[in-house]
Amino acid sequence: MPLPSIVLDPPFNITRASHIALTVADLGASRVFYEEVIGLVLTLATEDALYFRGVEEACHHSLVLRKSGSAPRCQQIGLRVLTDEDLIKAHAFFQQRGCPVQWAEVAHQGKTLHVVDPFGMQLEFCSRMPVQPRQITSFQRHKGGCGLRMDHIQLLTPHLRLALEFYMSLGFWLTEYVAPDDDHIRAVFLQRKGNPHDLVFFHGDGPRMHHFAFVAPETQHLLRACDTAGELGFGAKVERGPGRHGPGHAQFVYFRDPDGHRIELFNTHYQVMDLENEPVRWDPNDPAVAYPWGMPARSRWFEQATPFEGSEVTAASPKPNPMTLERFLRED
Repeated sequence: MPLPSIVLDPPFNITRASHIALTVADLGASRVFYEEVIGLVLTLATEDALYFRGVEEACHHSLVLRKSGSAPRCQQIGLRVLTDEDLIKAHAFFQQRGCPVQWAEVAHQGKTLHVVDPFGMQLEFCSRMPVQPRQITSFQRHKGGCGLRMDHIQLLTPHLRLALEFYMSLGFWLTEYVAPDDDHIRAVFLQRKGNPHDLVFFHGDGPRMHHFAFVAPETQHLLRACDTAGELGFGAKVERGPGRHGPGHAQFVYFRDPDGHRIELFNTHYQVMDLENEPVRWDPNDPAVAYPWGMPARSRWFEQATPFEGSEVTAASPKPNPMTLERFLRED
């Protein structure tokens, strides 16, 4: 089965994965973890929410934590579009395809659109946020892993091939994929901003959010984040790494925050923004794909993830789904 083609004139202009909103039980514990271990900048703390951004980010937030008495959930994954006109086009696009879509009033964002995609992912589109001072040269504020900026979000879905087709129809480019051949794809890496990925989809029970990732400046910041975690009592939250990825080649560490949400710190990777760059296929039977060096992940890294608020998790079939995207959208 051939891979989908790049769409150069998408229905609206998505520019990047920009933010994520999660629910947590204890804002105090979360604040210590994300400020001191991950090294994010706290933009605003309210009675029921924390708003963080990366050290070099100028927009108001890339991580929102909202207090909840229920089990931790992912409320939305945020995608930026270029203009408000793109939001209007996005509303029409999703409405035509029968996806739940509504305008939303969201604090510290401009015009905002909430969408549930055909696979149950809760999406939040916006084009503007209030601007804050970048902290890249405020060296006294650099802590822990010194998370610079939101880079990507990894998601689990039992409809991997259909998700690939759908998101490529929105203008995402396929940069890398994990598969023994093109008919048995296990993971896809999709980008809009010019590096290997903004959204990553793996085959699995879903919809669920596996992890979100911030870029760290250098390898030493990964180690400093681990040391800080240990000093502050979060040592058991270092789940995987340090290690090096096969796809993307970045060095990484994965943490679990106090509520179990998974976050990755990694040093950044290469550019891919030219049409002649073909997608790179990684063979899952090659050990270097999963871990060129370092210890392999524990089973929970593959099995545990954060459910979406309001979406039911469906078990993944071990065999690829033969359904076409058009039929799936009609039957959804």
